Amino acid sequence: MSDSQGVKGAVFGLSAAALFGLSAPVAKLLLPGSTPLMLAALLYLGGGLGLSGLGWVLRARASAPRAVGREARLGRQDVPLVLAIILCGGVVGPVLMLVGLQRMSGVAGALLLNLEGPFTIVLALLVFGEHLGRAGLMSAGAILLGASVLGVQQGELQGDVLGVLALAGACLSWAVDNNLTQRVSLKDPMAIARLKALGAGTCSLVLALLTGQRVPALPLVGAALLLGFVSYGVSIVLDAQALRLLGAAREAAYFATAPFVGALAAVPLLGEHLRPTDALAGGLMAVGVVLLLRERHSHLHAHEALEHEHLHVHDAHHHHAHAPGVAMSEPHSHAHRHEPLAHAHSHVSDLHHRHEH
Repeated sequence: MSDSQGVKGAVFGLSAAALFGLSAPVAKLLLPGSTPLMLAALLYLGGGLGLSGLGWVLRARASAPRAVGREARLGRQDVPLVLAIILCGGVVGPVLMLVGLQRMSGVAGALLLNLEGPFTIVLALLVFGEHLGRAGLMSAGAILLGASVLGVQQGELQGDVLGVLALAGACLSWAVDNNLTQRVSLKDPMAIARLKALGAGTCSLVLALLTGQRVPALPLVGAALLLGFVSYGVSIVLDAQALRLLGAAREAAYFATAPFVGALAAVPLLGEHLRPTDALAGGLMAVGVVLLLRERHSHLHAHEALEHEHLHVHDAHHHHAHAPGVAMSEPHSHAHRHEPLAHAHSHVSDLHHRHEH
């Protein structure tokens, strides 16, 4: 990966984590007037509806030709992946989480929910062909250890086997969601986030209504939709960009910092106090982030022939002719073919760099 790509991906990933982390203390202020499932539905719907409105505004103001600077559209071939993303991340994951939290103490639940990061990394490495060297694993390990420390608080570790399996299953569902989202991350990130949020919000709303839960008061609905736009909609867009640039394994490490941002925000919003374990968690995460930013992975590698479509510029990986009518201004998006290529440079396991080591 180039230095600029790594820094840009880290900024996207950490920003996505920060926006999502902020949602925890704010949502806690809204919970007395709603149920967890209904609030989750409103947050996701706020993200989807907000992105839909933002997309309409951007399209209305755009003056450049459609092929110039526009992301590649999702196509029919992407439908199965998008449906799987919505199912795993918006239906199975939340339902299993609710089942698990009902059967576990708060401390046990907080610790078990940290499994999403390790599960994402394991799937990325063993199933989806990503690579994370020793330095990357140590960096990610420091961040994930910090997240685990953050979950340690006063209270009892109580629960049963079904609760543990349900929470672990929720984290596994979200890990599959993360890796599948990475597979379509070369397409328009706003479209991905919009469909993901609307799909998850609709499914959660239907589940809430079927179980007899009522829609809360209008002011709370408005607040939840606004929070959802920022902490779910914009966050998912930034996260999709991080997945594109870094791969799912590294993105999972950066996104694991979200609980620490939530803990910091809870101090002024909820009147809570930072504990010594919070400082330890923050220190571990900071060390991990710095090490991950400094990580370099470079070797001679071969690119096989590949055909796809995404927004790009003509860099070392994109030397190709253009069909008549394709705009030459960069960046641009069109279907193109990568010819076989062998070279050495710093890189990560993005969708252009899946090779054996």
